[in-house]
Amino acid sequence: MIEYTSKLPNLKTTIFTVVTNLAKKYNAVNLSQGFPDFETDPRLVQAVTKTMKDGHNQYAPMAGLLALRETLSQKTQELHGRYYDPETEITITAGATQAIFTAITAFVSKGDEVIVLKPAYDCYEPAITLAGGIPVLIQLESKDFKIDWEEFRNTITPKTKMVIINTPHNPSGQILSKEDMLELQNILAPTNIILLSDEVYEHIVFDGAAHESASRFNDLASRSIICSSFGKTFHVTGWKIGYCVAPKVLMSEFQKVHQFNVFCVNHPVQVGLNAYLQQKENYLSLNSFYQEKRDYFLNAISGSRFNYIPTKGSFFQLLNYADITDENDVLLNERLIKDYKLAAIPMSVFNIHEKDDKMLRFCFAKKKETLDKAADILNKI
Repeated sequence: MIEYTSKLPNLKTTIFTVVTNLAKKYNAVNLSQGFPDFETDPRLVQAVTKTMKDGHNQYAPMAGLLALRETLSQKTQELHGRYYDPETEITITAGATQAIFTAITAFVSKGDEVIVLKPAYDCYEPAITLAGGIPVLIQLESKDFKIDWEEFRNTITPKTKMVIINTPHNPSGQILSKEDMLELQNILAPTNIILLSDEVYEHIVFDGAAHESASRFNDLASRSIICSSFGKTFHVTGWKIGYCVAPKVLMSEFQKVHQFNVFCVNHPVQVGLNAYLQQKENYLSLNSFYQEKRDYFLNAISGSRFNYIPTKGSFFQLLNYADITDENDVLLNERLIKDYKLAAIPMSVFNIHEKDDKMLRFCFAKKKETLDKAADILNKI
């Protein structure tokens, strides 16, 4: 047997794989992993199919199709008032996870500290560890998942290289307000800290709220790498395509890693997406599209014993089951799958020391028939 030392010795199989496999085994209604079970717009599929037939099947430019980067530059300026040079400040990536991994790899060195707000999407910490960095974790309280800015300020040290934020937030569904972003800007202003802003749910914000992108704030924009996802936006998670924007000084370092990580990403999809993005309603209508699904799901379970605060963004809803049982959330979720044929994600897996707040995360980016089946089960518990 070959001997080796694992770089991630304590890393378990991701909860998404574990739960999805269990859901398949027990034929459970799957509201766990964050992917829609409805088809994407056939016009987008047709646009991509046409580009394949038209011969756009070889390598794209390393940074991505220039026409698509120009469209994204215009889109960002219109939505957030920030111009990014399509030649030097935008890169098309193989999904947002690759963008996040590349950004961390490009800037985090051995011994660097990276602040992560928990609960957090589970790709951040392994990437930091692989880069030799040290994840510095701040636990958000489940009553509102608000950031304690004084605690945040006190967590910064001379070794802090990067801060990672996620808004709208997965898994809590909360959003950072303008006041939050201004406070973050004020704290980071005298530092040399890089901000990695995960904004994959940028077009899924509810109840008339605005998505406060890091690109809207001068100092934050000057130190930020902002990651977005076409997969989340247009219900095509399997296409694994996203993009990031950053000032040239940061993007040039990002691309040094990107070119040897994936070099470039799916060419025909880029051409098709660029055509599809010309109709702005295709992304501007998503807030109302997903709010209708959120409201439908919550109305359907209004008679259940679960407690909840309506999610403010993303396509996830947290349900608190403390009034039903004191079971550990991981064990309850397993029982929910096996006995009730419904799959969710236990929140403790995203927390420091697997802190159990008696919450499960449900994805409502599903067909009404799927939500009806899930609601029927939840109402009987």
